[in-house]
Amino acid sequence: MAEEAESPESKAVEPLRAARLLPWSTLEGKSSYLITDACGGRLSRLADITEETQLTMGAQLLAHADDMLPNATETQLRFLAERLTEALRDTLRVAECRGQRGGGPAGRTVP
Repeated sequence: MAEEAESPESKAVEPLRAARLLPWSTLEGKSSYLITDACGGRLSRLADITEETQLTMGAQLLAHADDMLPNATETQLRFLAERLTEALRDTLRVAECRGQRGGGPAGRTVP
């Protein structure tokens, strides 16, 4: 019984999977990526939760800053500026992550 040689056309072509930029970086500050199927997985869900948490915390920090600014001391302003910088960095990373995947979970966008 002779084996038939498979032609390139007869082989199922697997679509290339894009690497997902994750909303955190390595200890060295390098980007973290995840390659997964369309269904995602545990790490993909953790990334979604992390993105939502980062955006929520940024919005809460902004509201706190609005309340605090009129009477803040120099020390409080410096601390606030550092936290707002962190929140902006997180928000921009979430925007980059979602931009690479064509939107966010359930079509949400960055506020």
